[in-house]
Amino acid sequence: MTDPTLTRDVYMDGRFTIAQPRDGYRAATDPLLLAAAVPAQPGQSVLELGCGAGTALIALASRVAGLSLSGVERQPFYADLARRNMAENGLEACVATGDLRSIPAELRLPFDHVLANPPYYRPTGPAARDAGRDAALREETPLADWVDCGLKRLKSGGYLTIIHLAERLPELLIAIGTRAACRVRPIAARQQRSAGRIVLQARKGSRAAFVMQAPLVMHEGEAHVADGDDFTRKARAILRGGAALDWD
Repeated sequence: MTDPTLTRDVYMDGRFTIAQPRDGYRAATDPLLLAAAVPAQPGQSVLELGCGAGTALIALASRVAGLSLSGVERQPFYADLARRNMAENGLEACVATGDLRSIPAELRLPFDHVLANPPYYRPTGPAARDAGRDAALREETPLADWVDCGLKRLKSGGYLTIIHLAERLPELLIAIGTRAACRVRPIAARQQRSAGRIVLQARKGSRAAFVMQAPLVMHEGEAHVADGDDFTRKARAILRGGAALDWD
């Protein structure tokens, strides 16, 4: 890297690399889990709302070949990084700079899949030191608007996949209403702990029954007791091996 403000980070045991800010928002496990949850097939179209530096889209493309990739990102710096990361990983994608509440014209298309990792934190409390990180983490656009945009951009029968805090699940379900059938996969840090996050998947136009699945447990043991990787077998297969999140 020639830019000291950026790092180049390796993901999924070398399947792809991402340039991202040294001090700004940096992708962790969420975009990898989100990408793993999308049941995309070769030849399908995918749109990510708030794509940041492109980590989730690239992770998905590393698992499923032949996808038509698109993203929208309101922060120009991150949108530029996403375009750069796509190119440097040998991928073609349409990444538009814009607000999901006024989706750019080139993305007003029906997609097979829409995915999103909306900001977790309410618009209160102290701001992050880095403005880009603060904008990525602090909720300014209401969660219902993310849902509405995602459903509008889907084909009938298409899938909206969202990762978020478990405590926000009721809001997500209310926002979706009867427009889609939902299934939810809780994500728990360890056995015997409450889920801190959830992956919600909504199929547009479906009338199937709601399904709450067993949690994905991320770490072995009751507590972290030593340096190093203590991911469970299933978590490691996703985060290191690029496996899909099973919905069974």
